[in-house]
Parts: sequence; C-alpha cells; structure tokens
Amino acid sequence: MTRVYADIDLEPGAEYALPGAVANHVSRVLRMRAGAELCVFNGRGRDYRCLLTRVEGREADIRVLDRLAGLTESRLRITLAQAVSRGERMDWTLQKAVELGVHEIAPVLSARCVVRLEPRQVTGKMRHWRGVITSASEQSGRSLLPAIRTPVQFGEYLGSASRNRTRLILEPTSPISLAGLSSLGDHVDLLVGPEGGFSDSEIEAASGIGFKAVRLGPRVLRTETAGIAALAVLQALWGDLQ
Repeated sequence: MTRVYADIDLEPGAEYALPGAVANHVSRVLRMRAGAELCVFNGRGRDYRCLLTRVEGREADIRVLDRLAGLTESRLRITLAQAVSRGERMDWTLQKAVELGVHEIAPVLSARCVVRLEPRQVTGKMRHWRGVITSASEQSGRSLLPAIRTPVQFGEYLGSASRNRTRLILEPTSPISLAGLSSLGDHVDLLVGPEGGFSDSEIEAASGIGFKAVRLGPRVLRTETAGIAALAVLQALWGDLQ
C-alpha cells in the first residue's frame, strides 16, 4: 500500500483534504485515483488506512478507514550529534540514520567543519533536512518522525547535552571499542566529527563533561560513514537489530 506523510490530526471515520504538496504527489506523481486506498501517517506513532474520495488536479481528499498499529520503535533512544557535512553527504547521513532508528538528530558545527551556515541559510537548510527525514520515514515504515534540532556550534551543543544518559564521542585513536562496551543505557548521545575529525580541544571539552571516547575499528571512516556504522553497532548490540 502506498504510504505518505501528512502533518494533520487523523481520526477514523473523518474526512480530510491532504496538504498541497502531499495531494500533488498523490495525484500528479503517483497518479492515484478516487477509490484507491493508501496508508497515511502523521509522525505521531500510528498509521491510518485511508480511502481517496476525491482527486482533482492538485487536490485530493481522504476518508480515514481505520487506525493501524504502526512500526514499533527501538527501545534505544539515540540522539545523533552529527558534524554538518556538505550537501548530499549530510542528506545521506540523515536518510540512513532514520532507517537505522535514530530518535533525534542534532547538527553540530565544529572547528574543522567545511560547512559554514549563515543565519539566513538555516531556515532553508532545516526545511530541506526535514524533507529528507520525512521521505526516509515514509520509505522505512517508521510511524514516529525523528526530530532534528537547529544547527549549533560545538560548544553550545556541549552546554545543552543532557547528563542523564550514555554519552559517546567517536575517536579513532581511543583504546576503547564501541562494540566492547559492557553496558549501555536506554538513552544515548552519539557525537560524530567532521571529515577532519574533532580537534584535541573539542575532544577534551567533551570528555570533561562525561563523553566517553570510543573507536569503531582499525580503519578511519568518512564522516558520513562513521555515524551510520556506529548506529548499526548500537542497534545490533543493544537495540532492535538483534
């Protein structure tokens, strides 16, 4: 069944007009017609089986037939604090993080980031990133839409990081292996650096407030690979990829 996201409250038996972009996608891209069924989710934990009751031009109406259970989320609630990378690399990281069950994404601007976001660019960048996350959630069957924070400087992120959770920072030279950790709480902050890695002062600052430096293995991974590999390890050992 075709699955689409719509940011509207949904109740069985009620009828709704799909938001403009969603309606256009259903009618013009998917070429669906009245009488077809589709699955609609609003990112709040449930899916809804719906009937297309009207499709005209760029408009489409639905009637909600029933409420579905939705995909169960991982018990491991991971916040991926990812140093911002360029264009498609960052998009790829967001997409795969969603597929691997990340709970929240916190874009971070560190000393060696090649990306520099001006305040006027942030709104457009956030809109684009939310679109990537929405599409990945549609594709992967997730019923809860992962949150994404506004990008902040590294120091500001450290100042806002919660102390009541496991906090990890990827560091290729660390003597401690991520897979070798003996235990892990249900809430994890995972801090991943840019292409050139974190500076010594950044690693020291993170360690000073309780982040544990861990390595993935013998090879140095690219920034868009490292976070995804770490998420896969975390979910395989302590999450829902078991």
